[in-house]
Amino acid sequence: MSLLERIQKKDCKVGIIGLGYVGLPLAVELARAGFHVTGFDVDAWKVGELSAGRSYIPDVPTADLARVVESGHFAATMDMSALAEMDCIDIAVPTPLRKTKDPDMSYIVQAVEAVKQHLRKGQLVSLESTTYPGTTDELVKPMLEETGLKAGQDFYLAFSPERVDPANPQYLTKDIPKVVGGIDKASTELACALYGAVVTKTVPVSSTVVAEMAKLLENTFRSVNIGMVNELALMCHRMGIDVWEVIDAAGTKPFGFMPFYPGPGLGGHCIPIDPFYLSWKARQSGFEARFIELAGQVNGSMPEWVVTRVSDALNTVKKAVNGSRIHVYGVAYKRNVGDMRESPALDVIEHLIRRGATVTYSDPYVPSFKTDGHTFSAISPAEALAARPDCVIITTDHDAFDYNELVQKAALIMDTRNALRSFDGAHIFRL
Repeated sequence: MSLLERIQKKDCKVGIIGLGYVGLPLAVELARAGFHVTGFDVDAWKVGELSAGRSYIPDVPTADLARVVESGHFAATMDMSALAEMDCIDIAVPTPLRKTKDPDMSYIVQAVEAVKQHLRKGQLVSLESTTYPGTTDELVKPMLEETGLKAGQDFYLAFSPERVDPANPQYLTKDIPKVVGGIDKASTELACALYGAVVTKTVPVSSTVVAEMAKLLENTFRSVNIGMVNELALMCHRMGIDVWEVIDAAGTKPFGFMPFYPGPGLGGHCIPIDPFYLSWKARQSGFEARFIELAGQVNGSMPEWVVTRVSDALNTVKKAVNGSRIHVYGVAYKRNVGDMRESPALDVIEHLIRRGATVTYSDPYVPSFKTDGHTFSAISPAEALAARPDCVIITTDHDAFDYNELVQKAALIMDTRNALRSFDGAHIFRL
């Protein structure tokens, strides 16, 4: 029986390398569809939790995970030798940036190295990690072919970018169309068959490079537009115009406009990082992506601008940042999640500390964290407000926060998310 027939009959073994926000939801969806799935991760704690049927990802209910573990359709392991038993292997590992803003490919290299050691004829290998155009053809393929096996002849190879939006109940893994590009027609067909078993739609494209570039376009589009509206926020502040009202008014146009909103900076694993992957690759080709890099500079400057606005607020009551007690509402990168990857709140806190402020925070999703050599533990908003901080900053607008209480009890508020849009008061300052 061919691999395609086995995928169609769900009579094949699927391995997922990387069990985070991308890999785990995909693994559970495949297991729920009837595939026998093995999740691979180097984190012993994650493997232990999953083996016990406990989910640490909000988008994966523990009940769903427990069912596929109990049925035998999903298992987690740190033993990479089990990759030899897999018919299809999906790589979903992080792709961070180095401090120099160059791509850090170490996680992909580590995962591909593990696959290479156990690669056999007839396997399908698919990369999901967001990366620069050319990664699959220029890095993954040559590494795997060091085994003597040839891609497209002895094994199949594809790229299909993840499109996960954590904590978005409207678009879960199964609801998001899957772009798929293989190194050849057979690889594309096999990857589409595998993903098509669990997602509503697959979108085959002509090559891995097109699929890689499509993902970078999606996130660069957001980065550039957020950068534009962040710059507009700075402009409107200088001109005495309410940027939030401007965006709401422009948003009433039923065509030709898509609203984006300013904030304290970009967070998450994709939008703050992916544009730099693209601009880095462009430089390798002798092209300077000035527009993209300018947006990155604007977005990267927003945390410091927030601290400047906090300083403005404190000046109205004849106080300085130095020596002030400042409480931060929310340190996750977006509302209603505990994900702190690239969170702008961390940069805001670091700027405040360097200016001499004493900082505390509340976040129902993040009990503690470390940054810049400091360890923080969350306190409740009630406890924080009872201590009468000099200023409160809303950096993440979680639904769990009681904004009525905040407006009533806080002396000064810096609202970076327009969470207090329905409130007025001289003690409320906006971005």
